[in-house]
Amino acid sequence: MVCRVSGVLPPLTAPSRKDHPMPVEFLGIGATNNGSETEPRTGPAFDRDYTLALARAHEDTGWDRVLTAYGSGSPDPAQAAALIACNTDRLQLLLAHRPNVSYPTFAAKTVATLDQISGGRLTLHVITGGNDHEQQREGDTLPKDQRYARTREAIQIYKKAWTEREPFDFHGEHYDFSDFVLDVEPAQKPRPKVSFGGSSKAAYEVGAEEADIYALWGEPLAGTAEQIATITELAAAAGRPAPTFQVAFRPILGKTEEEAWEKAYATVARIQDRTKGGQQLTRRHKLTDPENAGSQRLLAVAAQGERHDRALWTVTAQATGGAGNSTALVGTPETVAAALVDYYDLGVRILSARGYDLLEDAKEFGREVIPLVRQEVARRDAESSSVPA
Repeated sequence: MVCRVSGVLPPLTAPSRKDHPMPVEFLGIGATNNGSETEPRTGPAFDRDYTLALARAHEDTGWDRVLTAYGSGSPDPAQAAALIACNTDRLQLLLAHRPNVSYPTFAAKTVATLDQISGGRLTLHVITGGNDHEQQREGDTLPKDQRYARTREAIQIYKKAWTEREPFDFHGEHYDFSDFVLDVEPAQKPRPKVSFGGSSKAAYEVGAEEADIYALWGEPLAGTAEQIATITELAAAAGRPAPTFQVAFRPILGKTEEEAWEKAYATVARIQDRTKGGQQLTRRHKLTDPENAGSQRLLAVAAQGERHDRALWTVTAQATGGAGNSTALVGTPETVAAALVDYYDLGVRILSARGYDLLEDAKEFGREVIPLVRQEVARRDAESSSVPA
């Protein structure tokens, strides 16, 4: 396979952060096709040209990283991440992985190799799985709480495999092996970071104890603050610092507020047209009665009202059954940027965003919103650093 179109490989060192020294980062989507909730894809599930065009659009417009997502029948996110790594220079990669699909020693090897390929740009996002039927498609029959226990063990193994240079044993409830050591070391030292998400009690406990990054979906400020406090307290009880917090939204932008809201209602109309008669948008998510706590929380927020705080809109979440990242931020770039800074003020340091026209919305958000947020964060940081202790 020709890995790099230009023939120039990225440097085998972690990328410099001097271009964006502020403590806020932006995560986009490293999708492998142009399908979204509003439009079915027009090509194959793995469209190489589109994958690269979308990744480069993120890199060119100031995003920090992209997620290569996981689904039971979707293209392999690890190979998509490798393709993106070989054809970008700065863009970081968030690789989604479900522990049930491979033994942790194999997953640790995959991540270490990809981290070398990317020059130290990889983070692993561990997905426990909140939908029994979706998990069972790949042979996973464990009940949810046991899946979280398995995830805890898997993360512990990843960390040990990436940092131990001598063979080690592991004897747990879900994994049992002896005398393992990786020959391939990650480029990052001491190891790649581990990202994790979930909104149940079991999720909070595992993430607080093991994760470097905790991913939350876009709830109102009060609910987000509550979750951050809970996870921070659990991390302190486990004797470790709180993870870095990430929150995800679906931005809908307009040159004026009126234009943005017209676009928002048109977006929902397209979603509703695609879901007539209960037609699911993807095989992964049901439109009603979600099993996972995160989706249940989003639907509960939607039941309380359509609009929250400065720009949060829940109708998109309601229309999709609370499927994943589905609450919107609606308004002009200035309004949406101000709303994102509100979450920064809560302690969120990674802002995840994905539009409904994946490519064009990524470009627009990168041009119009990211600079405003970075500018305001830099201003606030400068002000706080100038205040005497």
